[in-house]
Amino acid sequence: MKLSVNAVLPAGLLLLSAVWSGAAGAAQLLNSSYDIARELFTEINPLFEKQWNAEHPDDPLTIRQSHGGSSKQALAILQGLRADVVTYNQVTDVQVLHDKGNLLAADWQARLPNNSSPYYSTMAFLVRKGNPKQIKDWDSLLRDDVKIVFPNPKTSGNGRYTYLAAEGFWQQKNGKNSAKTQEQMKKFLSNVAVFDTGGRGATTSFIDRGLGDVLISFESEVNNIRNEYGADDYDVIVPASNILAEFPVARVDKNTEKNGTQAVADAYLTFLYSPAAQAKMAQFNYRVTDPDVMAANKGHFPPVTLFKVEDQFGSWSEVMTSRFNSGGEFDTLMAQGR
Repeated sequence: MKLSVNAVLPAGLLLLSAVWSGAAGAAQLLNSSYDIARELFTEINPLFEKQWNAEHPDDPLTIRQSHGGSSKQALAILQGLRADVVTYNQVTDVQVLHDKGNLLAADWQARLPNNSSPYYSTMAFLVRKGNPKQIKDWDSLLRDDVKIVFPNPKTSGNGRYTYLAAEGFWQQKNGKNSAKTQEQMKKFLSNVAVFDTGGRGATTSFIDRGLGDVLISFESEVNNIRNEYGADDYDVIVPASNILAEFPVARVDKNTEKNGTQAVADAYLTFLYSPAAQAKMAQFNYRVTDPDVMAANKGHFPPVTLFKVEDQFGSWSEVMTSRFNSGGEFDTLMAQGR
């Protein structure tokens, strides 16, 4: 009997995952993804399943999902989760699978176009209807009367992009290595009402618990939240100076070898670049690499000037060491801001 389509597997069920991945029968694929991608892949996966099953009628496919903060997802794989592919919101959370587990090849970013990033986003603000605090850009978030909600950069790629988007904005205004930027980042962090471990938890804190004046998340996520919870209740602000947030995807080589799923994993990741998948991503307010799909949806995306992490701060490895590892800039500023 075929298992239910798009079952969501908590990252903690490692033993069950290992047993299930090795089960005989229909083809199965486990996609380990970031916290707020549930709905996106609930829509994309059936499209690929239909295509695969038409071409392989004797080998029907079921795709399962595991979601959580991207860093926690990567850790689960390092601890034994037999995910076949990863679709994350942070390059470092894919790279760590090579660096600490030798689970995929060093050149994984060269396998697919655009550094293996089929879609991308930037950061945006969700505020309550009418924008009562008149929040306009990153500078607005430094006011004493503004409280912020976004995920913890220690556990969330979403949170790291938010942190770097803010710092990059002030670096560009003040010049790199400016003491003023450090003071602004300290104030920015001191205004955070709560740090959740992932983007979905931050959304719950802002929407359901009513915490904070502004939720910072990916542009795609804040628009999806507004659409879900009511355009009459929330407004979206996309700062014009912003960061390029890439969403890398990769095959987990060692796991696909064990699971016998390399062919279907490669086909699945290639499908994410197809017009059908790209159109679905755009429907979920992601910016995509297909120029025709972007042209058809240009009215949904305000113009922004995006900077790359590598151009502003150096390599992701350097960023993690200097800012987010234990004792780095984030820890220092948090301690100083208390």
